[in-house]
Amino acid sequence: MQMQVHGSTAAGFESVEALFRHEMQTMAEQSAQLCVYHRGEKVVDLWASNGEDTDFSADSLVNVFSSGKSLEAIAIAALVSEKRLRYDAKITEYWPAFGAAGKQDLTVADLMRHEAGLANFDTSLDLEALFTENIKQNAVGKLIEAHALDFGPEGKDKRQYHALTRGWIVNELFRRVDPAGRTIGEYLRDEISGPLQADVFVGLQEEELQRASRVKVLGFGYHFLQSFLPRFLGRRVVHNIFQILGRLVKLIPMIARGRKTRVVPPFAGVAGLDFINHPGFLQGETPSANANCSARGLARVGAMMASGGTWEGREYINAAAWKAAHDHPVKATMGSILTTRFTQGGVDSFLPCTPGSSRLERDFTEGREGFYGWMGLGGSVFQWQPQLDIGFAFVPTMLHVLDLFNERGKRYQAEVLRCVERLPPDTRADEAGRALPTVE
Repeated sequence: MQMQVHGSTAAGFESVEALFRHEMQTMAEQSAQLCVYHRGEKVVDLWASNGEDTDFSADSLVNVFSSGKSLEAIAIAALVSEKRLRYDAKITEYWPAFGAAGKQDLTVADLMRHEAGLANFDTSLDLEALFTENIKQNAVGKLIEAHALDFGPEGKDKRQYHALTRGWIVNELFRRVDPAGRTIGEYLRDEISGPLQADVFVGLQEEELQRASRVKVLGFGYHFLQSFLPRFLGRRVVHNIFQILGRLVKLIPMIARGRKTRVVPPFAGVAGLDFINHPGFLQGETPSANANCSARGLARVGAMMASGGTWEGREYINAAAWKAAHDHPVKATMGSILTTRFTQGGVDSFLPCTPGSSRLERDFTEGREGFYGWMGLGGSVFQWQPQLDIGFAFVPTMLHVLDLFNERGKRYQAEVLRCVERLPPDTRADEAGRALPTVE
């Protein structure tokens, strides 16, 4: 089907629209949204669909998976802003029962940096346990409290990707500290989605399910076959076969360790990735993997973060907490392949690569320098660039799972950076006061 592209761009950002139109026509896409704010103004607002989802629009909600990790980081930063929580504090200061089974010394920063030793639970969760009312009955909390640490063989895997579990643990911490006992899903509705008029949700309500567009995993067989084609012959995926195999080889040790430790499925009664469109999953709260958002909503939140935590006269995060959330990025390898620089607030900091950086590190970082945030399974990117005052969101419904670094979204980030750098000096963001921190 012919891809239909809609929306608009501001003067100076026309090349972003040209790239979006080209990519939507030539890449393996189904539907997608792209939204960018610069200096508080929406400068890119585009969406496209091949017609299979006839209701798809700029306001459709799409599961952005791990891009939601940045929303949970914002929620924790709000508690820091209220002086109710500190990143360097032990989690047991706020949740005493968490300290069982050897977890007594873990700090909030450890958790936010994926260094909590709880990357996988030894028990599968029922989807219903993640409904807001059941979370408040401690259905998930009691499992976490009893769980032991696991830092891999010989305790060497300090930074492990807590793909699902970080959000579950953060949610338990958040509701214990929040004065109203709210979950992250409730906090987002009250303090972010409503005041910012931004469609960002964790845990959809019944009436919102009809706005949710189904996501689809690009078949691995199709992806591999496409990777044999050079781009000039119409390859519809980012990487060629050599790039894909080179990255998958790096993952073999991690996969082998997972088999030895017999990692259990995250959800009971749901096989593989079948949970991604399950209504029970969409309605529950897994902040690290089921934020349902529009690109417009995420980019608006990103614009608030890029501007220092204040938007249209309202302070969402004070200056000290905003700085703390972005401070102390620590460089470490995660999952045997990915060099990350997570801050104590739990967002990755995409600092310029240093001489001698690996090819993989350059692929991950170059084109998104200066951005903070994270990205989601198969394609979504939700990040902000404080120095240039950019809020960025790319939200696709076709998941390219083998694009491990979300480089098709990074192409738009790189073009946005080029556009901003080409603007006249008096229309660029004021860089004062938001300098990038030093990596530890």
